[in-house]
Amino acid sequence: MHTNFSTLRFLALLTILLWMPVSALAQDARVSLANLPDADVLIYVSPQKILNDAAPRLMPPAELAKMRASFADMKQDVGFDPANVQYLVIALRFNKPAGDLSFVAPDVLAVVGGDFNANALFSLAELTLQNRVRTEKHGSKTIALMKIDPIAAQAEKMPWLKSLSEIGGVVLNDNTLAIGNLPYLKSAVEAAEGTGRINAATLDSLMRDPHALIAASGAPLASFAKAIGLFGTETTPRDGRCDTAFGNFYAAVTMAGTNFNVRGAMNADNPDTAKIISGLMAGLMQQGINAVPDKQAQSVLQSIKMTPRESEIVWEADIPEQAIANLFKPDKPAIVGPKAAPKRAPVRRKRTK
Repeated sequence: MHTNFSTLRFLALLTILLWMPVSALAQDARVSLANLPDADVLIYVSPQKILNDAAPRLMPPAELAKMRASFADMKQDVGFDPANVQYLVIALRFNKPAGDLSFVAPDVLAVVGGDFNANALFSLAELTLQNRVRTEKHGSKTIALMKIDPIAAQAEKMPWLKSLSEIGGVVLNDNTLAIGNLPYLKSAVEAAEGTGRINAATLDSLMRDPHALIAASGAPLASFAKAIGLFGTETTPRDGRCDTAFGNFYAAVTMAGTNFNVRGAMNADNPDTAKIISGLMAGLMQQGINAVPDKQAQSVLQSIKMTPRESEIVWEADIPEQAIANLFKPDKPAIVGPKAAPKRAPVRRKRTK
């Protein structure tokens, strides 16, 4: 089997299998996410809310009917329904430099939970990939790993990519599956078994609005400080001297009435810095908006207001659902008028002598 085809097939298979249903109802997302390992940056997506609540407001009726018909076909032919996935969380965890002071790539983890049979998915993936997969036991769980050849080839030139050259999956419970690189999968297993779980404050920041369609939270400055050795290396711990919440952020998209609500905030340490950074960000944002060719998209982006409030920079917008729906409408076909008759070359008359 061709290597690139095998890799693509593996990733496609994992994507498809995540939708297979199981009879047990999915747990509350907030409770489930409390069993995740610690993270520096988190992105939360609720496919269930997006497909069941947001899509009907945004998509033309014909397109919505076509989408639902395709879901019905998937359920009949393969046994899965995308609307049954309750949550998808993508986590990044930054690492301290190695003992030789070399940079270490961040760990990456995706955790999917919902109304599907995670054990059946795991077994089917192993059966399909066969000799492409190796397994490794960690705690009470079995992790299946597959080498990603393009990344492995690049890792020979850039050793810091080595931890990402294998991607695998593990069943965390009956309806939860984790996909990521080996160090983070091991941490996910340990967290599921009760150790090294995500910091409560980090999770509170991400899930401050349980009705969010999409949310993100992170601590970029602390992550950068960790990655460049301000907290020491993997072999030589050091007390950090850069203890600040500056840059910590939260953002989410929710629905209320006939509006989509955008809310977010970033810690700026003090009121003066908040005003300075807010002014800089507003100027950059305006430049970005001006570069967007679509006038409707410009109008939507212009509705996002950014203001300094005490020691935070806050952004918010209430965008009518019709304004978002207009962005999804297909372009109107150009009106073609009657073709003009081709111009004939002028006929030169011969002079008579």
